[in-house]
Amino acid sequence: MANEAIPNLTAFDEAALEKAFTALEAQARSDAASLEKEPFRLKWLGRKQGLLNEVSDQWLKAAPPEAKKSVGQRFKTLKELAEGLLEQASGAGPTDASLKAEAIDITLPGTQRLTGAEHPITRTMNEIVAVFAALGYSVGVGPEVETDFYNFECMNFPPGHPARDTQDTLVVANQERKPLRDRLLLRTHTSPVQMRTMEQQPPPVRIVIPGKVHRNDAADATHSPIFHQVEGLCVDTNITFSDLKGTLDHAMKALFGSSVKTRFFPSFFPFTEPSADVQISCIFCGGKGCRKCKDSGWIELLGCGMVDPAVFAFAAEKQPAYDAKKISGFAFGMGVERIAMMKYGISEIGSLFAGDMRFLGQFA
Repeated sequence: MANEAIPNLTAFDEAALEKAFTALEAQARSDAASLEKEPFRLKWLGRKQGLLNEVSDQWLKAAPPEAKKSVGQRFKTLKELAEGLLEQASGAGPTDASLKAEAIDITLPGTQRLTGAEHPITRTMNEIVAVFAALGYSVGVGPEVETDFYNFECMNFPPGHPARDTQDTLVVANQERKPLRDRLLLRTHTSPVQMRTMEQQPPPVRIVIPGKVHRNDAADATHSPIFHQVEGLCVDTNITFSDLKGTLDHAMKALFGSSVKTRFFPSFFPFTEPSADVQISCIFCGGKGCRKCKDSGWIELLGCGMVDPAVFAFAAEKQPAYDAKKISGFAFGMGVERIAMMKYGISEIGSLFAGDMRFLGQFA
């Protein structure tokens, strides 16, 4: 096609050159008006078969020495014209159709983008942490993969202790050759952060510890092998059980309303002595009795107690200031999912982990 479009020049005088290059310029303008941008570029500026390449080979290189300057100047002008037409090319016919197909109706409403929102678990955890932050507590964090020592032993769960069965956990494989205290597992509570914090700083300590924990539990409407906790630790001189009761009573009122009442029942936890379970008056019936509180008017919500001297003894190995004869403290722990389910009326814990946007959209 290119060879047919470029005739051979038999004369190189000014008149012949003017006529030949004028014809090519007219053809270039005609092509720019009828072709799309890319076909025009390939036809005129293509490296192998472009018309300008043919003009260079057949006219410029074949010109006699006395005519080369004139042919070169005219060739330069033609090339600049073709490049300019390429920049301006809008094309007719196919280009108009493609532009029409791509046209946007600016009067239509734009695409609505969904606004993100906190997950109910994240929101509840932040609310709990904010309550204790207002009381002067700082936030502690630690690894989810823990050693047996930090997860159990230093929390007064010695090897063979029956309380370990209640926190059956998931262990990392192929560690039988390690000493028991060094074997890795997925933490069953955020309590290891309490010990790690005490090892790093002397009393006074006031921290809350939010985080994910793992237990080998069968999933049902109210249990999950993965869930979240917020634990707290307060250590100082002359800390009493009354301080613990006052702190948790204030926290429950901040979370569920000033009309909520709390009561404490004796319980057992290896890392606290004495220990207690905390109940709050039913937020659904106001303590009158309903199906959700099993007609008792009370809902059990968390566990707490005074830090066992044995736990302070482990901390004292690295921080001698944790002398149980001179200091005391309390600890507590609550499940975030349980509180979230109560606050937002969620009946299935699995809904919190399913990732169903229809469910999560309710909390946006």
